Amino acid sequence: MADLEQRIAEAEERARALEDRLADPALAGRREEYASVARELARMRPLLEAGERFRRVSRELEEARALLRDDRDPELREMAREEAERLGAEKERLEDELRILLLPRDENDEKNALLEIRAGAGGEEAALFAADLFRMYTRYAERQGWKVEALSLSETDSGGIKEVIASIAGDLVFSKLKWERGVHRVQRVPVTESQGRIHTSTVTVAVLPEAEEVDLRIDPKDLRVDVFRSSGPGGQSVNTTDSAVRITHLPTGVVVQCQDEKSQHKNKARAMKILRARLLEAEQERQARERAGERRAQVGTGDRSERIRTYNFPQSRVTDHRAGVTLHKLDSILAGELDELVEAVAAEMARRELEAEEGAA
Repeated sequence: MADLEQRIAEAEERARALEDRLADPALAGRREEYASVARELARMRPLLEAGERFRRVSRELEEARALLRDDRDPELREMAREEAERLGAEKERLEDELRILLLPRDENDEKNALLEIRAGAGGEEAALFAADLFRMYTRYAERQGWKVEALSLSETDSGGIKEVIASIAGDLVFSKLKWERGVHRVQRVPVTESQGRIHTSTVTVAVLPEAEEVDLRIDPKDLRVDVFRSSGPGGQSVNTTDSAVRITHLPTGVVVQCQDEKSQHKNKARAMKILRARLLEAEQERQARERAGERRAQVGTGDRSERIRTYNFPQSRVTDHRAGVTLHKLDSILAGELDELVEAVAAEMARRELEAEEGAA
């Protein structure tokens, strides 16, 4: 707790220094520097406001606990007990919020994202659940006011999804979706199961920050571009021109293919967007390995034993195994009501990162 209060005090001191710089008339003539200072101060506002609420709630909680020690008025003690319980819960929530706000800023948090969903173990049932997850994230994006565009989609004949890659654009997309990456496990009775047995299937989810040309320079000489005729499920022809595009990044061997559009130009543009994001992710992972000496795997192998979250249909239960959170409202979550899960996981990952940071200090 003392460490949390110290971090808040340090942030407040930094904010005062930034305000003093903005008040300096000499800075007004240096536009870029002024804008940079103003942006940093603006990013600190949520932390400063949360810190102020945290201090206020802490004071009120101490006052309520002091009243609990007063034996003269039983009715007042009961009111104080209820107030202490409420303030204690609010203080815990603010602690979680502050842990997230105090983390070192992720340079990718404000970026748009590429969402990749692939059916894992479980055959057609995994493909059907991949389609469920894509609808879930699409609905969540709609609630956030984000725009979703499918860049590449491979469907099954029964309406499932083998693989989908989508671009999601909006405010703080990557910061809210980045912890969704990993293996998602579903437990339910497939529609094709006549014995009523519960099957377990998996879907892998990857979330990549969308890379712009300024983030990553790709030498055209490092690319091999192949064009071919598009085809759909079962091999039927989608069109009769060579509009599908496959791009291979020769130095890394990364291959991206797009065929959903009838225009070769559009397919190439989409493939380049995906390629750029994957290469940026690979470069950032390389840098992270150099700093931390280890690689954080995003999606594992897709095996049933690897999972970050389980969706249990018979019990209408969703359990996130990292945050230790279980919610019995599966239908609402699949309808895109992900805020509670997203916030719980973000708070837990923030706690772990802070512990690692403090342990390394």
